[in-house]
Amino acid sequence: MEKKKKLPIGIEFFKDFKRDGFYYVDKTAFIRDFIDLRGSVNLFTRPRRFGKSLNMNMLKTFFEIGADPSLFDGLEISKEVELCRQYMGKYPVISISLKDVGGMDFQTAYDMLGSVVCEEAGRFDFLLGSGRLTQADKKKLNALIDEEFDKAANLHRSLRVLTQLLFKHYGIPVIVLIDEYDVPLDKAYQNGYYQEMVSLVRSLFSQVLKTNENLYFAVLTGCLRIAKESIFTGLNNFKVRTISDVSYAEYFGFTEYEVRELLAYYCLEDKFDVLKEWYDGYRFGQAEMYCPWDVINQCDKFLEKKNAPMESHWENSSSNGIVQDILETATETTKRQIEELISGGTVEKAIIPELTYTDLDSEDEEVRQTYLWSVLLATGYLTDAGEPENGLHRLVIPNREVLGIYEKRIRSWFKLKIVGDTERWKHFCEAVKAGKALEVQQLFNEFLSDSISIRDTFVRKEMKENFYHGMLLGLLRAEGSWGVKSNVESGVGYTDIRLEVPALKTGCIIEVKYAENGRYEQACDEAMRQIEEDGYVQVLRSDGMRTIHKYGIACYRKSCKIAYSLENENRD
Repeated sequence: MEKKKKLPIGIEFFKDFKRDGFYYVDKTAFIRDFIDLRGSVNLFTRPRRFGKSLNMNMLKTFFEIGADPSLFDGLEISKEVELCRQYMGKYPVISISLKDVGGMDFQTAYDMLGSVVCEEAGRFDFLLGSGRLTQADKKKLNALIDEEFDKAANLHRSLRVLTQLLFKHYGIPVIVLIDEYDVPLDKAYQNGYYQEMVSLVRSLFSQVLKTNENLYFAVLTGCLRIAKESIFTGLNNFKVRTISDVSYAEYFGFTEYEVRELLAYYCLEDKFDVLKEWYDGYRFGQAEMYCPWDVINQCDKFLEKKNAPMESHWENSSSNGIVQDILETATETTKRQIEELISGGTVEKAIIPELTYTDLDSEDEEVRQTYLWSVLLATGYLTDAGEPENGLHRLVIPNREVLGIYEKRIRSWFKLKIVGDTERWKHFCEAVKAGKALEVQQLFNEFLSDSISIRDTFVRKEMKENFYHGMLLGLLRAEGSWGVKSNVESGVGYTDIRLEVPALKTGCIIEVKYAENGRYEQACDEAMRQIEEDGYVQVLRSDGMRTIHKYGIACYRKSCKIAYSLENENRD
């Protein structure tokens, strides 16, 4: 039996696929299209984990002098024989990633950027033996290698100096690749030195990208398209390809065909539907794309265990703070729009194509909200449901994984807000513990009325129930001294929430149901029947609980109704 190739989890170097036997989804046609359509300076924006870094390394591997043609054997680009003859291995390439450039202060970030340039300059230390460079040239290179940016060459001019030295040695114009160009700006904004970083990045880019006769072309990648006047001032022939553009759409992320091919290779065809539900739904140009990071990681889980649970791999690779930002600043209108989104609907929004982080601090509420919606789209938390009409984008949550991010953030926001109202929250907890069902119902209704709900749309019933279940669970766990467990942790056979107050030998069984179309009585009856028929109280009895409160909670939009019964075992 033929041994299967390894799944390429976290592989960022193109050469590793062939050398180490990793499965590769062929994106080399990107090289052909890029050569045909490129400008002098090219920016590609996509959400994180959609293959930007790998594509950049592929460009470096293809164009750089000394390229290994065998790495591309059998791939799509190898069919372009004349193109490969003309371009493969013909150019000096400067390639840097800014993904780790940041810090709590500007000096730290400056030093980290210097280290990135220093490491790249070190790749060209062979130039120190070049007969075409003067001693002054070599002094500049040594300064870059030694990170002496205040001497022969400063950091602002460092990349331009490298292009000059490479061109002087080879007599061939240089390709410059800058991956994750916007990360330093994001980190600078978060830590309060944004204007200093803008000035540095603007100067660095202007020096190397503008009126540089040593430059053949440049490619930059990032999540956001930062406004031209901020850091790309004066650049001519500057081409930007965002998630809204048709060109190159299929080269970042996996198409449905590519996902099916991968699943067939690993004999996982039966997992297609669930992968589609969780990780599909991104619309780039006119192409529907899957998140590759999710697909690869989940397939790896399935190969370990065929019935492995679905996981949120993309979610766990970042802080997802932008969703929290929009919740914290949400107006009532924004809340209603979020409700529409998490219920499977769409919202129409004008989008800012070019962003500046200072828009987030605008005193104009409309500007601030437009910025947030624009960032949610650019970073993959929303996607276009179709072609924009009349300048408005129809935005939708792309898939189940991203829906889960919103729900978790809403529950977190809800918990902080409600628990912050200490008196009401404590009253609620005391009512739950004491079996005061009417008070529990009244207070939970008050909490829900001030929150974000799921509307009665096509979102599946169990997902609606999970939403309310999670909100209630967060409130009860915040109490701290109780033993609170949910079916997520305890497995099949346990109720939604099981609560124990050992000091009082009191326990609670809580079953949450979604009341379709407001049918509260029916949902309450179903919850109470499930508690009785499945014998949920037995676990509490075996744990020594004498008083057991049973709650059947039916939720619909922003209200609930509670059914209640008591079991009280008297022991001397």
